[in-house]
Amino acid sequence: MIELEKIHHVAYRCKDAKETVEFYQRTLNMELLVCIAEDKVPSTKEPNPYMHVFLDAGMGNILAFFEITGAEEMSRDLNTPAWVQHIAFQVKDEKALVSAKAELEKKGIEVLGITEHGIIRSIYFFDPNGHRLELTCVTGSEKQLATLKQIAPEMLEEWSQTKQPPRQAAWLHDGEFKD
Repeated sequence: MIELEKIHHVAYRCKDAKETVEFYQRTLNMELLVCIAEDKVPSTKEPNPYMHVFLDAGMGNILAFFEITGAEEMSRDLNTPAWVQHIAFQVKDEKALVSAKAELEKKGIEVLGITEHGIIRSIYFFDPNGHRLELTCVTGSEKQLATLKQIAPEMLEEWSQTKQPPRQAAWLHDGEFKD
């Protein structure tokens, strides 16, 4: 049986490795950990020069990017709405979220939110590559989180059958959670 310890890193494409690293250093205080550059892809041996950068996202989490010179200019999945694919980072609490929003706006970054999600609150903004970023804080109770975990299989099955939003967690947005 496979036993995962954690996600080592997630990797995305970027337009410019240096600009991307500087953005994450400046806006989210991430430290550059490692750069790897190759003329060909180690796994496939495909000739495709790249720079692979790794950033410290805190608590052992790593965010990585590839700048690729041997491929067409990057774009996002145009068949997917821009709000769907995103990278979410958790901050300590609501005070930290409010402070982060003010700091980002002071740096000239357009921020959407604070958005209420019932058990979390979030703000959203974009990096220079068009990747949507989310900063979030958990506001839900242990009981609410346990309830969501308990009803998740039932909701997934209902969605699978009907492709309509199940209502078991409607309390997230109507505020009617029953203990």
